[in-house]
Amino acid sequence: MKMEPLLKMENISKSFPGVKALSNVQLDLQYGEVLALVGENGAGKSTLMKILTGIYQKDEGTITLQENEINVTSPKQAQELGISIIHQELNLMKDLSIAENIFIGREPKGALNLLVNDKQLNNQAKELFEKLNLDLDPKTKVQDLTVAKQQMVEIAKALSFNSKIFIMDEPTTALTETEIETLFEIINNLRAKGVGIIYISHRMDELKRISDRIIVMRDGTYVDTLTTAETEMSKVIQLMVGRHVYIESKPNIAEGEKETVLQVNNVSTKSLLKDVSFELKKGEILGFAGLMGAGRTEVARVLFGADPTTKGTITLHGKEVKIKSPADAVKQGIGYLSEDRKQFGLLVNMDVKSNIALATIKEYQSNALFVSDSKIKKTAIEYVDQLKIKTPSVDQEIRFLSGGNQQKVVIAKWLRRDCDILIFDEPTRGIDVGAKGEIYKLLDELAASGKSIIMISSELPEILRMSHRIVVMSEGKITGMLSSEEATQEKIMEFATQLH
Repeated sequence: MKMEPLLKMENISKSFPGVKALSNVQLDLQYGEVLALVGENGAGKSTLMKILTGIYQKDEGTITLQENEINVTSPKQAQELGISIIHQELNLMKDLSIAENIFIGREPKGALNLLVNDKQLNNQAKELFEKLNLDLDPKTKVQDLTVAKQQMVEIAKALSFNSKIFIMDEPTTALTETEIETLFEIINNLRAKGVGIIYISHRMDELKRISDRIIVMRDGTYVDTLTTAETEMSKVIQLMVGRHVYIESKPNIAEGEKETVLQVNNVSTKSLLKDVSFELKKGEILGFAGLMGAGRTEVARVLFGADPTTKGTITLHGKEVKIKSPADAVKQGIGYLSEDRKQFGLLVNMDVKSNIALATIKEYQSNALFVSDSKIKKTAIEYVDQLKIKTPSVDQEIRFLSGGNQQKVVIAKWLRRDCDILIFDEPTRGIDVGAKGEIYKLLDELAASGKSIIMISSELPEILRMSHRIVVMSEGKITGMLSSEEATQEKIMEFATQLH
C-alpha cells in the first residue's frame, strides 16, 4: 500500500496587481525526502513557498499536511504546524546577538518569569551549535558577522524549531565548501529522521548530490517532476529556461598587451590585507578566488573607499590616487556591485527607475529641487529592455522583484554611470542558471567594449568560465596568479588553502 505524502499542494494559484504569479501549481513531498524545487528567478518558487509558510495567502488550491487539509494564515501558524523556512534573503535583526535572533519570542525567563535568562539563552544556543558542528559565539552581534556566518545563523534558527518540513531557499550561496559539507550532513541526518526538505538552488551540482526528486517550474506554472538519479542536469536546465543558455564557453583571451588601468601596490589594512599587489588591464575580467575570509571583499572595499588602508598605493591610468570614500571612487570611475545588494546596492522601498538612476541622479536635475521623472523613466526602460529585467513596469517597487532581477537593477545603475572599472562581488549570487547566462554574456560584452572588471566569486566554475586571469587569495594575502589557460579548480584550491 502506497504511503500518503507528508505534504501535498494542489492547483495553487496566486495573483498580484498586474502579475499572475502562480497558476495551478502542484507539489508533493514524501517523508524523509529532499525535493529540489527549481526554476528561473520569477518562476514562482519563492511565492509558492511563501504561501506554504503563511507569508502570502493563496487565491485557489488546497494544501494537505499529513493527510489533513490546512490553511496557513501566518508564519507563526506555519511554525506551529512544523514548517520552517530558511530564506534566501537574510532575515535577521542585526543589532541583536546570535542567540537572541535564534530564540526570539522563545527566550528562557529568569526570576518572576519577567526577564530573559541570558546565561540559559546562550547555553541553549551553544548546545544547538555543537549538534550542528558550527563555530559560532552566541553573544556575537549579527551585524559583526560575515554574510556566510549570518546564513549559518539562519539555518540554526530554522533547525531550532524541530520541524517536520524544512524549506531551504538558496542555503549555500554564501557558504564555503566546508560549510556546505556541514549543511549536507545536517540534511542527511534530518532525512534519516523522516523530515521532508524542500531545497531551492540554482547550483546543479548540489541538486545532483543532495536531492531525491526535482520539481521544475517556469513562468508561474508546474512543468515536470523528475527522479534525480535518472536525470541529466542539462535536461533540468532545458525545462527551466526553454532556451539555449550562454554558460559553457571559455573566455576570449585579450589579444596583445592591454593598457594597465589600475595598479595596486603593497596595500595593507589594519584587520586583514597584507601587501596586496596586482594590476588590472583595459578590457580584462580579473577573477578573484579564495575561501571565505580570504580577503577578496576587503580588496573591493579598499578600492571603493569603504575601508581605509594602513599602507600601499593605488594608481589609476598611471596616476596615484587617494580613495577615501565611495564618493571618491565613483568620481574616479569605479563602480561596486556588493554581495549584499539589499544593504549596499538598492533602496528596496523605491521603484526600479529610481534605483537605476541612483548613481547619476544629478544628471536628471532641472534645478536644485526637481528631477525629470520622464527622463529617468525613459532611461530605465532602456536598461530594463537591455538586461531583460522582469518587472511589470519601471514604476514597480524593487522589493517585489525576484533576487536575480534585483541584481540586474544594481548592474543597470552602474552601467548608467558608465564607470571604467566595475567591481562585481558575487554577481550571480542567488541567480538562476538562465539569468546567469545573460549576466555572463553582459560581462563579456562590457569587457569587449573596453570596460575593466574585477569579479569576485565563490563558484570556481564561474571564475574559470569568466576570467582572463585569476588572483587567488588566502588569509589576506595573494597566494597565486593564474592565466585562464593554466587555471584549474585543483590549482585554485591549492593556492586558496595555503596558510601563512
